[in-house]
Amino acid sequence: MMSRFRLMMSESLRSLGANLSTTIAATMTVLIGMFLLGLFIALGSWVVSWSDHVKRGLEVKVFFDQGVTTNQVNAVRVRLEKDPRIKPGGVVFISEAEALNEMKKKYPELTADLPSNPLPASFRVTPVRGEDVPAIGEELQQAKLVGVYEVKWGKKTSERILKVARVIEGIFLAAVVVLLVASTLLIANTIRLSIFSRRREIEVMKLVGATNWFVRGPFMLEGLICGLIGSIAAVILLLLGKELALPAILGRIDTGSDVEALSFGLTALSLLVVGLLVGAIGSGLTLRRFLQV
Repeated sequence: MMSRFRLMMSESLRSLGANLSTTIAATMTVLIGMFLLGLFIALGSWVVSWSDHVKRGLEVKVFFDQGVTTNQVNAVRVRLEKDPRIKPGGVVFISEAEALNEMKKKYPELTADLPSNPLPASFRVTPVRGEDVPAIGEELQQAKLVGVYEVKWGKKTSERILKVARVIEGIFLAAVVVLLVASTLLIANTIRLSIFSRRREIEVMKLVGATNWFVRGPFMLEGLICGLIGSIAAVILLLLGKELALPAILGRIDTGSDVEALSFGLTALSLLVVGLLVGAIGSGLTLRRFLQV
């Protein structure tokens, strides 16, 4: 097995050196594809993280009547805390005085000369998933709970946020799939030129009894080597961009501390694995479809 592997490796290296222009073209194809894929993974995962951050800010507010009793407030609390869609500890009571203090901090000019406190007591309800906000709000509104005069959940705003989040996640997934397919096809077409230039050599190998996998082996190793080199080069370029360009960009964007892209280590590892797979699959598909080995 080792001698056969060494034979295939030496044949692959010889072919890569003999067909240098094709090798460079295949490697550059992988580099461009993996660089774009790495950029999109970083940008897409950051945008998805941002959309999750925005969704975590969605909440339902339950406002009470001015004369609400403690028993009525507790009854509403018990109902809310039993709902599995609501985060444990996600039901927070805001008294009239606390509501006024929050309003003074946000809009001091509007609350400077108030003769009395017009704000009601309320529950601030945080769901486990931002997607559950509309359903929770509508159910509480339809229940017409005793002591509750209004339920708000920012219907239009929450629907817009959730719609944008779904679109972002769909675009991210579609773009990754498109980049993977495009990279595989480009590698296949590039390696096809190398195979076509050596078609007579392959025919001779078949005539002397070489198996399909023995013929495929050197070409798939070529694809693996091109994929590995291209992926490493793409990772180096992404690392330079991360160290040089990213700090300047993030310094101009105001986001929450929980908004972050996929870690660079995982992104780099993913690109190396994908580059190897794309190179091997591209070579295998080319041999099967065009040479019928």
